[in-house]
Amino acid sequence: MTQLTEETFEKTLQSFIRSDQIDLRDVSFIDPYGMVGLLEIGELCMLEDIKKTILLPRSEEVRRYLERMDFFTSARRAFSLEPMHVPSPMSPGRSSDSDVLLEITPIERANDIHYIVGKVEERAQAILARHLRYDSRAINGFIVALSEICQNIVEHSENKGFVGIQKYRYPSLGKNIVKIAVMDAGIGFRKSLSGRFKLKGDLEAIEKALLHGASRHEDEGRGHGLAAVRRFVEHWQGRLSIRSGTARLSLIPKWARGRERELNLQNFPGSQINIVLPEIPSS
Repeated sequence: MTQLTEETFEKTLQSFIRSDQIDLRDVSFIDPYGMVGLLEIGELCMLEDIKKTILLPRSEEVRRYLERMDFFTSARRAFSLEPMHVPSPMSPGRSSDSDVLLEITPIERANDIHYIVGKVEERAQAILARHLRYDSRAINGFIVALSEICQNIVEHSENKGFVGIQKYRYPSLGKNIVKIAVMDAGIGFRKSLSGRFKLKGDLEAIEKALLHGASRHEDEGRGHGLAAVRRFVEHWQGRLSIRSGTARLSLIPKWARGRERELNLQNFPGSQINIVLPEIPSS
């Protein structure tokens, strides 16, 4: 395996569950989804009192990037790391094109969301305005969408979550993109909604939440957070995927590829959300 992203997550998950070691030695590229996914695997291992070993990438550039994204702070809690030494993020060689909106950050309580939103607001103007050509309205929409997703973890997951955000250059598009990964290993969509709805499976639960604004709360006005996120992502022609349990639902724009509905995946608790936002074309 040379990449650790949403596209390789299913293969990664199956191999990691079977082995005591998580072998990343050949990995040459890892994005926020890959990092946050690893940490959620670690959270599950800790619940079962299991400590697996991560064999870190041979690539010093990738290890520097993991350090820059503050991956190791959380990883050391859940895993043994080999080799133990990791390079300083200030070491020469970090790409000037690697603009981090938010390092890997835990989400456990409402105060975490305030910190996350504040940190992203500090960097949004420099990164989103310069590289994605977002105006103040788009940036505000981005902040609201991020806050809604993080709030869902605090209110519904009953477990710890993580978020990470990074800007990249997308060679095949010839554009900049921003990747947002938000995950938890909590109760998931199906269990969250099962008190109010009869559901056939995980996919139907995701559809009810994302497409129809369903919530486990009966209060009027609740449950519209993900629907607002969907509208924001669709307006800016982004890509959105939500994985929970054994299913994934994706909203795929014309510039991206993938399957809209996926069933019979390796069971993984909680919710795994990935958003990709493209640069706005110049007028």
